Amino acid sequence: MSEPTRRQVLIAGGLAVAGLAVGRAAPATADPSVAGYVSPHGDHEPSRTEIRVIDGVNVVHRYGRPAPSIDVWAHRRQPRQYLDLDGTWRLAFDADNGGLGRGWHRPSFDDSGWRAAPVPLPWDLVDQPGFGGYDGAGYGTGTAFVDGYAWYRRKFRVPGQWADDVVRLHFLGVSYTAWVYVDGDLVGRHDGGHTPFTLHLGRLAPGTEHTLAVRVWRRPTYPDYGLPVPPAISDDREVPYTAVDYWPYAGITRSVFLEASSAVSVSKLLTATRGTRLTVHAVVVNESGAPARRTLVLSPGAGCLPERRDIQIDAGSTRVVTVEFDAGDAPRWSSDSPVTHELVAELHQGADLTDALSTPYGIREVTVADGRVLVDGRAQFFKAMNWHEETAAHGASMTIAEYDAELAGMAAIGVNLIRNSVYTRHPYTYDWADRHGMMILDDCDNMWLNRPQQQLQTESYGQSRAVATMMAWHQVNHPSVLMWSLQNESEVDNVTYRAWLTDMKAAVKAADPQQRPVTWASATSQDPVFDVADVVGFNEYFGYFYGTDEDLGPTLDAVAAAHPGKPILITENGTWALPDNHGGADVQGTEEWQAESFRRHWAQVVTRDQVCGYTFWVYKDYKQRRGYNYEYNGISVMGLLDFTDERPKLVRDAFRQAVVPPR
Repeated sequence: MSEPTRRQVLIAGGLAVAGLAVGRAAPATADPSVAGYVSPHGDHEPSRTEIRVIDGVNVVHRYGRPAPSIDVWAHRRQPRQYLDLDGTWRLAFDADNGGLGRGWHRPSFDDSGWRAAPVPLPWDLVDQPGFGGYDGAGYGTGTAFVDGYAWYRRKFRVPGQWADDVVRLHFLGVSYTAWVYVDGDLVGRHDGGHTPFTLHLGRLAPGTEHTLAVRVWRRPTYPDYGLPVPPAISDDREVPYTAVDYWPYAGITRSVFLEASSAVSVSKLLTATRGTRLTVHAVVVNESGAPARRTLVLSPGAGCLPERRDIQIDAGSTRVVTVEFDAGDAPRWSSDSPVTHELVAELHQGADLTDALSTPYGIREVTVADGRVLVDGRAQFFKAMNWHEETAAHGASMTIAEYDAELAGMAAIGVNLIRNSVYTRHPYTYDWADRHGMMILDDCDNMWLNRPQQQLQTESYGQSRAVATMMAWHQVNHPSVLMWSLQNESEVDNVTYRAWLTDMKAAVKAADPQQRPVTWASATSQDPVFDVADVVGFNEYFGYFYGTDEDLGPTLDAVAAAHPGKPILITENGTWALPDNHGGADVQGTEEWQAESFRRHWAQVVTRDQVCGYTFWVYKDYKQRRGYNYEYNGISVMGLLDFTDERPKLVRDAFRQAVVPPR
């Protein structure tokens, strides 16, 4: 069956009204009783993400504590110490959800009969030959289609010098829900596969063998994976809440590590630039049982002299120290000259260095004015690309070499901004972009929510707000990140949808001292809440799902007239082509047709002053298991490159040759 028929399940209406695109609506909620579905979720997202004001500064908290820096995955300083836990773990699937009753979390449990499994790696690829190929003969079988519960276990010992330190356990990604046990005790639970999270372990006995067990849950997409396609299984407390068209990789998909520090430590560093003034906030926590005195030394580099502050912090409390620097002579970050600096915070007790934390950052301002997105006053036009974080070999657990190849591959064809559709990426992505001048529109997991889910998330469960807040908090210091995106193609109205977006925008702005612009990828150019957006963003598929290619120009003119002074960004557009399928440019599904469709859309975008960019869908073909393209092994063929070998299609050259207009 062809790509457009498969994707037709996503389309509402397929029309163009008064020259304005009628976008895709989210699927209706399916009855979970179809598959005897039992939700594992409670009444609130389990990390209890919230923002508290401390010393006049907004500080994001999770699990009742300030959410610490994840920059330490790569940027590590003594005297802190680390123990990486990547490698071979033990894995077992828990089909009847009886593992907890059988003691799979306990140190005494014998897991020698479990299979050896690498971490990080989705369990989808543990036993799934042919996962990256286009042959769908075996679709629906193997570990890629094992849903529900699974358990990971491993042993570890901490060094002797950790005896007096507090220990934190960092996960860069576990999908979708994780229950984490250390030595048989539940230390935390987390929802959401793309948001890093940290659990506080306190002190661990050195020389003792400790047991780490992680129970992981993935919601089934369907009751079964055969044809005809049954109703999707949905869960209102998850985001996305139902089947979407990317692969829901399961398991421990990113790195795991332990961090040991003094009980009085710098938890997080925040930076913001206004003109030549650099503002630094240092979040300092005291996890001991006694008040403490320390000297905080902040060294921002960038030609600025270090600043010292003597602080007193009560037992079990948090302080935020704010210091302003004059960075007038410091090199600034831009896509043409991506200069980064390193901010180092040290805590001293007398002559002793007791803690240190660092973060890379850049000096630049992002503003919106007169229909333009400006970086240090320079108007930008974004030749942008959507991409999915996956490869045929490793799924969502890409290697550093794979990130280097894909990110450099986008830069080589003139991409200057990447939209992280539709979830936040591994921290390496942002570090790479900082160093190479690649701009980023960051995104989170709020895809295809209907009004009942929007209302639930806003009023009680809070997962939508949590993923948006953590997107801003984790990436706050990265100069490559220019804008935040709140959602993708969710159902629109002027009450529930407005309240949902307004709530998330307020949280993101509160978590981001740089006050970056906020946008989203609307399903329609007639979004009634565009007045809330700093940048108007919408997906359009003229000439593919509805209307003709030539309808785009009048649509852009109408949007510009309705929202004067606001930049307009095409957040998605593309078509499909089977690799090596050639024919005329008017034959749907050929490489020639895909390339010509791109050229027509690009030509209409670059001639309109209020349009600040165009984002192609998508860099390479990608995996999904939402009821279409079974015959292609679940691969959507909308990419510039194929999925298996990343060979280019003709549209890659068309994109490479597209000239960015002056702004």
